[in-house]
Amino acid sequence: MQAEVISMRLAAIDLGSNAIRLLICEVGLYTDGSLDITKLNLIRVPLRLGFDVFENKRISDQKKADLIETMKSYKHLLKVYNVQRFRACATSAMRDAENAQDIIDQVKQETGITIEVITGNEEARIIYETHLAETLNASGNYLYIDVGGGSTELSYYSKGKLLQNQSFNIGTIRMLKNKDESETWDAVRDFLKAQVKSNGKCLAIGSGGNINKLFSMSKRKNGKPLDIDFLKSMYKEMNAMTVSERIHQYGFKEDRADVIVPALQVYIQVMTWGGIKEIHVPQIGLADGLIHKLYEESSFSSLIGLNRS
Repeated sequence: MQAEVISMRLAAIDLGSNAIRLLICEVGLYTDGSLDITKLNLIRVPLRLGFDVFENKRISDQKKADLIETMKSYKHLLKVYNVQRFRACATSAMRDAENAQDIIDQVKQETGITIEVITGNEEARIIYETHLAETLNASGNYLYIDVGGGSTELSYYSKGKLLQNQSFNIGTIRMLKNKDESETWDAVRDFLKAQVKSNGKCLAIGSGGNINKLFSMSKRKNGKPLDIDFLKSMYKEMNAMTVSERIHQYGFKEDRADVIVPALQVYIQVMTWGGIKEIHVPQIGLADGLIHKLYEESSFSSLIGLNRS
């Protein structure tokens, strides 16, 4: 049995365009140098900031109040769980909101939590921090696809190296609001043809709540990929239904039932343009990447090297 040397609790807050997530983890380091990350809690509040921002360029007073109350609740949970380090990052909706700084300032004043608004490319790099591709075939080619409410992050990983990552303003809420632009889709296609399709066979790695839900519905075993034909069949089936019908048929919550169809569109189009037939769904996301980054930036991580020497 492994003897644990030390453990610490880390947390990540992901302020997305569709939902605000709090992930709390315990990180344990063992005498043999191995690392174990255990999820203690994951809480998701569907504030849907993107519905305000992509339509009106601002977060409404009501959603601002809801966001502050959510952050107050998260602050209490950080204390109850005795979290030692945490990080809160906001993505596409807060990047576009004209009143973002006012909200950030008020959250800081009322909760003590500092919200960082990160760029799309930084978002892609943080998701890559999960290092999932390193556990797969080191000689393979992989494309991380993270579809959010406001943006899609693509990271191309080949033969053990991250070659390219880019963020595009295409997301499920933007699409529902008809705010996705044809020029942006053209940029996605050009990126995929230049970086991915031209370099041979590639597997996709999908993250985001929608692809996680689809994986659960597929009844596939963990580690088994979804194929593009499955995604196309689900798109055809769901696109023919109303939101209410999807709620009734699949037991979706409303905030999942409306965005899952545009999410499918993005995954299918990206895989088609990239010449990709299969997608792995390890159920990771920005919050998971933040946990890994917090760990690697802590002095705690240096103990692995000490214990291996």
